[in-house]
Amino acid sequence: MAQIHQPAPVKLIAGLLAARAEWLDVAAVRLAELFGPIELASPDWAFDFTHYYDKQMGENLLRRFVAFAGTVDPETLGATKRRTNELEAELAEQFPDFPRPVNIDPGYVAPSKLVLASMKDFAHRVYLGGGVYAEVTLRYVGGQWQSMPFTFPDYASGRYDAFLSAARELLMKSRANPASRAGQCE
Repeated sequence: MAQIHQPAPVKLIAGLLAARAEWLDVAAVRLAELFGPIELASPDWAFDFTHYYDKQMGENLLRRFVAFAGTVDPETLGATKRRTNELEAELAEQFPDFPRPVNIDPGYVAPSKLVLASMKDFAHRVYLGGGVYAEVTLRYVGGQWQSMPFTFPDYASGRYDAFLSAARELLMKSRANPASRAGQCE
């Protein structure tokens, strides 16, 4: 019989989308208040793979990623997604230009994968509870990120690979030094 093992800690990240860099800045500050200091941030990229969000969020969207200091238990992903949804609602009140001025997609980087949380079910997603689903969006094999047949085009493009690899490296360093772990998500 297989033994129950506690999962290894992971690196909490969040992908942010907004029509204005200032809104990304505010969201990043608020996320740091919730989940701890931001250890790594990506540049802002043009989100030009789809117009799916234009009606809710405006045109010419920007994508930014942040990774938080320390590590978390992967079990916290569902609670993290619910909290980021609450934060999105708060930001919608603060920035009423669009129904959804900021989109926040939390996830985590593990040595072998990127897992993203979603409130939407689909064939490749697993229910975590509390209305939250998770998917393995990318896998890390042979020193590179690889997409799946269902991976969103922007993630599959390789545009974010350098950020994800840097977050993975921070995770690996933190696993080598357990004193650096922090449990930001509860």
